[in-house]
Amino acid sequence: MSARRRRRVRTAAGAGGAVLVAGVAAAAAFGFGGGTQTPSAGAHQPPATAPVTRETLTETKTVSGTLGYGDSTTVSAKGPAGTLTWLAPEGSTVGRGKPVYKVDAQPVVLLYGSTPFYRALTTGLDGDDVKTLESNLKALGYSGFTVDDEFTSSTADAVRRWQEDLGLPETGRVEVSRVVVAPGQIRIAEHKTEPGSAATGPLLAYTGMTRVVTVALDVADQQLVHKGVSAQITLPGGTAVAGTVASVGTVATKATSGNGANQTSTTTIDVVVSVADQQKLGTLDEAPVDVVLVADQHKNVLTVPVGALVALQQGGYGVLVVDASGTRYAAVKTGLFAAGKVELTGGDVTEGMTVGVPK
Repeated sequence: MSARRRRRVRTAAGAGGAVLVAGVAAAAAFGFGGGTQTPSAGAHQPPATAPVTRETLTETKTVSGTLGYGDSTTVSAKGPAGTLTWLAPEGSTVGRGKPVYKVDAQPVVLLYGSTPFYRALTTGLDGDDVKTLESNLKALGYSGFTVDDEFTSSTADAVRRWQEDLGLPETGRVEVSRVVVAPGQIRIAEHKTEPGSAATGPLLAYTGMTRVVTVALDVADQQLVHKGVSAQITLPGGTAVAGTVASVGTVATKATSGNGANQTSTTTIDVVVSVADQQKLGTLDEAPVDVVLVADQHKNVLTVPVGALVALQQGGYGVLVVDASGTRYAAVKTGLFAAGKVELTGGDVTEGMTVGVPK
């Protein structure tokens, strides 16, 4: 039996242990047996019955999470030290070509891209960083050059026009210290220092513009989730929003709380849940939310209440089938346990049959 199947059986026993005991007691009264044992008609009627239905079973796990903008990225000063004269305000949005901060009253601006600048860009150089620069210049309305990976004299002319508009010395050369490269718009999350300080070390931290839910999931439950798993997020106030697991962390974090004999520790991994409909989130940030993770789902399967299961003398599980001729035990194989029901496979149990259950 797989680890997952063992876990499901244990879950059923834990959640419905009392009904399984009741079922075993009923089986003892009627006599154990497989599908061939058929008591006389009308004999040993169970206290209650339930139909065998065909439906979708969904296994879920409810956990706590935090709605926010995800992990932040720290921006540190580069180049010659100067005086930090301005920082984009916390919570503000900075777009392409706009200043993120200023050193000696001169702007350090945001460019979009995936290749950070690691060298001063000037005529004669080529590379992905050159292409990033030229792509941004074009998006900002500058022309007269070809967007490629070569820094030509035409590129330098466009850079001079850009520098003039920014109020910078028109050198035609772009220093590393003059730009911050990010994938898109950024949101200023935190200031690491204040204007008037030396422009050295960490200056600020930013996030992306898309809010996500971060869950610190107990490692014991990590088998329940993987990228692409559906989730339902309940916001403060009760509004439900659909989400999808975007990533599952691979590095566990151990935290300890309490003191002495009351000290407890938990080991968790970070699970990030994305939300497609950002408008439904309103203006919430750093808000506690409940997340229902859809760990597994079996569609169009035969189900009965968990309490209908009885332990058979020869091993395994069965159900007490009730029909016009009386009662009989039918051996079954169990599948997914969820919401008080269990998936049945194998045996001669079919949709619409009636099975015995305890009251």
